[in-house]
Amino acid sequence: MPRRHVRVTGTPQTPLRAALRALRTELGVPGSFPADALAEVGPPARLPAYDATDVPLFTIDPPTSEDLDQAMHLSRRERGGYRVQYAVADVAAFVAPGGALDAEAHRRVTTLYFPDGKVPLHPPRLSEGAASLLPGQTCPAVLWTIDLGPDGRTEITDVRRALVRSRAKLDYATAQHRIDEGTAEEPLALLKDVGTLREALEIERGGISLNVPEQEIVEKDGAYELAYRAPLPVEGWNAQISLLTGMTAAELMLDHGTGVLRTLPAAPDGAVGRLRRTARALHVDWPHHVSYAQLVRSLDPRLPHHAAFLQECTTLLRGAGYTVFRDGALPEVTAHAAVAAPYAHCTAPLRRLVDRYAAEICLAAAAGLPSPEWVLAALDALPKEMAEGSRRAGTVERECVDIVEAALLADRVGDLFEACVVDVAEHEPTTGTVQLESPAVFARISGGTAPLPLGERLRVRLAQADPGTAKVRFEPV
Repeated sequence: MPRRHVRVTGTPQTPLRAALRALRTELGVPGSFPADALAEVGPPARLPAYDATDVPLFTIDPPTSEDLDQAMHLSRRERGGYRVQYAVADVAAFVAPGGALDAEAHRRVTTLYFPDGKVPLHPPRLSEGAASLLPGQTCPAVLWTIDLGPDGRTEITDVRRALVRSRAKLDYATAQHRIDEGTAEEPLALLKDVGTLREALEIERGGISLNVPEQEIVEKDGAYELAYRAPLPVEGWNAQISLLTGMTAAELMLDHGTGVLRTLPAAPDGAVGRLRRTARALHVDWPHHVSYAQLVRSLDPRLPHHAAFLQECTTLLRGAGYTVFRDGALPEVTAHAAVAAPYAHCTAPLRRLVDRYAAEICLAAAAGLPSPEWVLAALDALPKEMAEGSRRAGTVERECVDIVEAALLADRVGDLFEACVVDVAEHEPTTGTVQLESPAVFARISGGTAPLPLGERLRVRLAQADPGTAKVRFEPV
């Protein structure tokens, strides 16, 4: 699911870049990989017997990405409908259970994203090399074949290990341009057809996809500017293929009686209430008869106030976790509230630990075999490991946003801004959170003597903004 995406450019000597380096140290973010883990990086321990290198797969990712987890091929079925072939990097073919590389992956849990770079889950020689679905490279993969009816509903599923070779590495802008201009070959052109059908089914079941913009801070002439990059439609269609695979994996594991699901309970009323106050602050019209899902689908991420609101919508995803079950004892809660269906993480094993285990369970389920012992031995510990890794990723995200916003406002201490109070501390009515009209920044407010007027507009003064301390604070005028 989406996170706040923040990217920064500029020279390494800027205060912002220095603050980001200090944050890595403060949070104890893993540095280089241990020598014994690096020593285990090599060719795959096994190659699958099934050869699918004749399938002309392609990838769609940001232009600079090299850790390519997924490649796809879409085609029409003779009897109507579509065939989705979705190859996912087979990390288990390279990482020996119980080895040093495996232990390091369990220590890192996820790839961590900073505005100026990333801290990978696996060594780049693996994640951006041997295991990555790079064009022209023959490598092992977990190949999903999902047959859809004319309405986009799943009819037949198969998953197996296979040798694959991607033919093309596309970026989102190129893919969108080819589809819009009518120059895309059929496997790419069908992404719009299948993606649109799956989006319609998402609406039907009450699911929600957040088109969260990327927030970019660019240094120009010693100052920082804020910009938003709205996602392209092709990014949503691409996400629907991954979502389809995750839902298929969840159903497969539930039928198998053993698995690990990504679950999310319905948001509490208090969280939705706060989001309504945020909508009011950002001039987003949210009539009481309109559901949250309907509102989200009506927003245009190209509009700055809608973009800022979509960023805040991610707060409703914070209760997500991982639920393990085994031996046919299904959990009480199996659904992910935003997906509105059972769902599993299985399509990003180069960047997320749990996906490797989910893939192994699905392969066993499809073959009618018990899950591997090394998977079962690690299964019960995965929810806690993933929770700790997710918390660390969330901390990195929050601290990075704080640092970036402080850099944006660093030269405006003392300036006055128009804002709206979107949150007030329960036991400290003079302390809370304000949303600025421009730039679209959320920040702490304190220092006044009167209770803050929740949901009301307020003129505020910037009291503090220092990328070195990563804190932005306002005070009432």
